Amino acid sequence: MQQIFNEKQKKIAERMDADAVKKNWKDWHWQMKHLVRDIDTFQKVTGIDFSEKERRDLDETLNKFPLSVSPYYLSLIKTREYKNDPIFLQSFPSVQELFISDHDMADPLAEEKDSPAPGITHRYPDRVLFTISNVCAMYCRHCTRKRKVGDVDFIPNRGMIKAGVNYIRKNHQIRDVLLSGGDPLMLSDDYLDWILSEIRAIEHVEIIRIGTRVPVVLPYRITDNLVQIFKKYHPLWINTHFNHPREITASSRESLAKLADAGIPLGNQSVLLAGVNDCPRIIKKLVHQLVANRVRPYYLYQCDLSEGLNHFRTPVGKGIEIIESLIGHTSGLAVPTYVIDAPGGGGKIPIMPNYLISWSTNKVVLRNYEGVITTYKEPDSYEPVFCDRQCEKCDLHFDLEGASEENVTGISELLMDNQDKISLVPRSNERLARRENEKVLE
Repeated sequence: MQQIFNEKQKKIAERMDADAVKKNWKDWHWQMKHLVRDIDTFQKVTGIDFSEKERRDLDETLNKFPLSVSPYYLSLIKTREYKNDPIFLQSFPSVQELFISDHDMADPLAEEKDSPAPGITHRYPDRVLFTISNVCAMYCRHCTRKRKVGDVDFIPNRGMIKAGVNYIRKNHQIRDVLLSGGDPLMLSDDYLDWILSEIRAIEHVEIIRIGTRVPVVLPYRITDNLVQIFKKYHPLWINTHFNHPREITASSRESLAKLADAGIPLGNQSVLLAGVNDCPRIIKKLVHQLVANRVRPYYLYQCDLSEGLNHFRTPVGKGIEIIESLIGHTSGLAVPTYVIDAPGGGGKIPIMPNYLISWSTNKVVLRNYEGVITTYKEPDSYEPVFCDRQCEKCDLHFDLEGASEENVTGISELLMDNQDKISLVPRSNERLARRENEKVLE
């Protein structure tokens, strides 16, 4: 038996289970069995006492948005200064979650509208999001899927999984499948093994990705057996979700090392959260620790417009400031892409500082991170290759085994030389609607 990790965790475990010292704190099943789901238990194990008014507000919040936090993650809270503690703020409910603004939405990313099959969100041409679980190791207060997590009406059963797999199998343009939830790693080893085997058997699926927060909130879930299952399905990528340097503990480092040692590329997606990590110093420390643990900072998300997240949102300018503090000031591989996941299902839109100041026919004017302004000379003579999509007659080298042609859309369509389209116009454009009405009147 492994020992309780530290004295604080030992006290928490004993308050939950009198026999806890004989059990294994690092057993993820024990952790899940003892999830803290109510205020009384939280107060009991942490020693934090709320006033009567705070308690009424919390009870009202829990009637709409549930509480669920693992003993491990709860043990990271600094109880003496809990009100500003980043672990507490991400895991414990706040009455501010009940303040629903006019811009808040239950499904801000329109995942339901872009769902052609159970569990599938097909937004981008060559990849899909596949929701295979609605259970998490912790209910994150900033979750963009508050509408689904923990809802018994959204439990994906085996039939739903098969329907999603069949959709992927029938659509040959899908080369990338992202497993999400909830948290996919809350499924049993055998069930997860079955799902991965079904997807890996589809010939046109090149890579499988898993989005999970267990290395952050339940690192003991990354067992040797789970890692061995993952190794059967390469190329397999894992993106995790660290938001603050305090989340990178000895246990989380151990879980990340197991995955990296198994040859699994690791990425991280952070969410910019007011009062948690909206500070250049905090984010820089976070990305440095991630890279040191073989995790590539991938995205820094602007907080979504989900219901109950208004108090977590920052101005976009804060994200730009943070990125500005990273570019040039640290390794390029430590700089995430700052994105807004467009409301209504528009997808991820990169938002970056402006480094291109101006340009002319043969020169561009740039500035660097220091404010130094410089120029880049364009070629005096550039003969572009006119593309008529007749690849077999093209002078470029097209010995690209496995390459295939795809229909293009959006901005890429405007850039194609063989397309007649010269503009993309929203359907609701009033000027063009007026023009069409005038034609009818004539």
